Amino acid sequence: MSAGPESLQRPVWQGHGRRIHMQEVGTRDGLQMEQAFVPTDDKIALVNALSATGLAKIEVTSFTSPTAIPALRDAEIVMREIERRPGVVYTALVPNLRGAERAIEARTDELNLVMSVSATHNIANLRMTQEQSFAALAQVVAVAQAAGVAVNVSLSCVFGCPMEGDVPEAAVLGWVQRFVDLGVGGITLCDTTGMAFPTQVAQVTAAARARWPGVDFTLHFHNTRGMGLANVLAAIDAGADRFDASLGGLGGCPYAPGASGNVCSEEIVHALGLMGYDTGVDLAALVAAAERLPELIGHDIPSQIVKAGPRLHLHPVPADFDAIRDRALQRERGGA
Repeated sequence: MSAGPESLQRPVWQGHGRRIHMQEVGTRDGLQMEQAFVPTDDKIALVNALSATGLAKIEVTSFTSPTAIPALRDAEIVMREIERRPGVVYTALVPNLRGAERAIEARTDELNLVMSVSATHNIANLRMTQEQSFAALAQVVAVAQAAGVAVNVSLSCVFGCPMEGDVPEAAVLGWVQRFVDLGVGGITLCDTTGMAFPTQVAQVTAAARARWPGVDFTLHFHNTRGMGLANVLAAIDAGADRFDASLGGLGGCPYAPGASGNVCSEEIVHALGLMGYDTGVDLAALVAAAERLPELIGHDIPSQIVKAGPRLHLHPVPADFDAIRDRALQRERGGA
């Protein structure tokens, strides 16, 4: 069937208001990588500022051992004292049963559990075999379900392992199935070290969504090799509508030398907004929150939006513009 006049005039990149849910992970995934300890009050203020931007979900902190991640040793205080906005899900990373109990006690809306689809990465990162991880997380799922708390499972290295290379798609889907069988309703497909590429992303995303249409799939990308935004767009084309991103582009992975931060929240919101997608996020408010980061963490941030401003952030004309224009017009008239 031939396209009508209206469709011919419509930009092919226009999102037509399709809803994309943006989920902020910088306050956990980003801050845990920082050497400087961000004071507790500043963490709370940052989460409160992010809550006001329209984000769908905020990963506030991690209920891990303070010895393992000292940067987030104030998890209970932060989670208890943030201002809760209706409609925003406040989630936290939980490594084990003890962490789950702490998170539930602190009124966490959702527990985010992590294991790797790469056997080598799982041992290097979590000090357990995959079966040991699964058994431990199954206990956490049961406790959360008994307490009426939602669970999301983040599967690391879905798009490649820095030690093993490619991970078979069948292995990824097999682990998704095992958690779905436990009653888990949210799964994050993580590009832990920035190895994903767009056609791979489209294939894996489409396969997962087709097999489990009732599961909320989130895509979690890093921009290590400059393909973060391209991977987001490939996932959207494959039907994904939930994405993790990190304020300022903070983050990384201790088991992937050279891995840069997560895709940058304000960069993704900016790009998707230009393309006609509805993220529900106030870009100006998000950029204002990102602009506070260098002072909090003591160094510059990767965010290109903070550096250059949004696309239509216009600049004043040169002070001598009128004189330059007049000379140009005189030359034009003289040559006519």
